[in-house]
This record gives sequence, structure tokens and C-alpha cells, in this order.
Amino acid sequence: QVQLVESGGGLVQAGGSLRLSCAASGRTFSRYDMSWFRQAPGKEREFVAAISWVGGHTDYADSVKGRFTVSRDNAKNTVYLQMNSLKPEDTAVYYCGAKYGSSSWTRYGNYDYWGQGTQVTVSS
Repeated sequence: QVQLVESGGGLVQAGGSLRLSCAASGRTFSRYDMSWFRQAPGKEREFVAAISWVGGHTDYADSVKGRFTVSRDNAKNTVYLQMNSLKPEDTAVYYCGAKYGSSSWTRYGNYDYWGQGTQVTVSS
């Protein structure tokens, strides 16, 4: 069992930065691929970024490449999302997800655990 708790969301002006954190409980955190998804009002949850459980391999949605960076600290059971050059279209609830196994990172249904989400609002 893995429990995930996101934090770090808030209101920021366009061009600003935020750092999201996702704290995980459970001794097997290091064996899970971790991802960030987001969901804007009236839209489906979409993939943002992912990091593998070993090797630090990462992947990003095209819309955030070059602006967002995902990282993890297995010793602290925490995954991070550094968001720079934020745009109003980044406004959404951001969710942390944990996936065990080799299935696709980008498919929402492949994840085993989700956090409750943290709101990010970017003003123009």
C-alpha cells in the first residue's frame, strides 16, 4: 500500500515558478515509477511528467518540455515537480501517481495509487 500527499501548489503570476512535492508512505516507494498528471476544469486528466523507479529516466508532455523538471529522492520517499516559466494554461489540479510495472507512463488507467491533488493557478 502506498499513500501519496501532494503539496506546494498555489497562485503565481505568468512567468513565475512553483515546486510541487509528493510525499509517499510505504516501504516499497522506490520500486514505483512516479508521475505527475493534471486536470483542468472540464478537461480530462493529462500526463505531465514521469520518472522511473531506477535509473532516473524521465519523460515529459510536449507542452511542458524545457519548463518542468521531475525528480525523486527515494531516501525521503518524495517526488518533485519543478515548474518554471508558468503559463495560464498550466492552471489545473496536479496529481501525483505511482505505478508498479512496465506499462505506459502516460496512460492514466495504468496507475495504482493517486494523491488528492494540489491546485496550481497561474494568472496572466
